[in-house]
Parts: sequence; structure tokens; C-alpha cells
Amino acid sequence: MSYLFAVLVGVLYGTGFYMMLRRSVVKEIIGLGLLGHAANLLIFGASTLTRGVPPIIAEGSAGLHPGAADPVPQALILTAIVIGFGVTAFAIVLMRRVYEATNSDDLDTFLTTDAGEPREEAH
Repeated sequence: MSYLFAVLVGVLYGTGFYMMLRRSVVKEIIGLGLLGHAANLLIFGASTLTRGVPPIIAEGSAGLHPGAADPVPQALILTAIVIGFGVTAFAIVLMRRVYEATNSDDLDTFLTTDAGEPREEAH
């Protein structure tokens, strides 16, 4: 099962990088989301998941029970999901505003300013 999980994470990373290399802004946003999900799955897969033993420190004990699950990776993934949602929402709003200004989602057509005057390219 861990090999299948590793292949899934690799496919998500590969697909995310491929989508990030495309010229469309929509595909870049999708690629960014795939990279975020792949990173979350990688952290989740690297952590140990133990069923039935809650990560609670008993009274008078110095630390967790030896068989308890580590709650830190799960908290990191939850935080990453929330941050990823915020970044994706911002990117979608930004992409919509750029599309309204340029009537295109192709990165090569973004050589104009908001006023419609072409920028001078550096030689």
C-alpha cells in the first residue's frame, strides 16, 4: 500500500509541475493546487498513523504513550489546507481581474499595462 501511496504522490507532483509549465493562468492555478495536495499527502504519508491510541498525555506522565500517534503532522496538514484554500481563492480572484483587463488567460499576452499601452521590452 505504501508503494501505491508513493506513486500517487509522485503522479500528483508530476502533474502539478506539468500544469505549472503551461501558458494558461487557469492551468497554473490547478497545478498549484495539485502541488499543495501532493505536499500534504507526502507529510501525511511520512507521519505515523496509529489507530485506537489517542495522543493524550496522562496525568503525571512526562510524555506521550509510546504507541500514540504524533498530532503535529496532522496539525501541519490542516494548517496547510487552510492556507492553500486562501492562496487558491486569491489566485482565482486575481486571475479573474487580469482576464477582465486583458481578455485573455495566456501569459504571453500580458505585455500590456492596465491603461492598454504596450510596455517596452528590455533588450
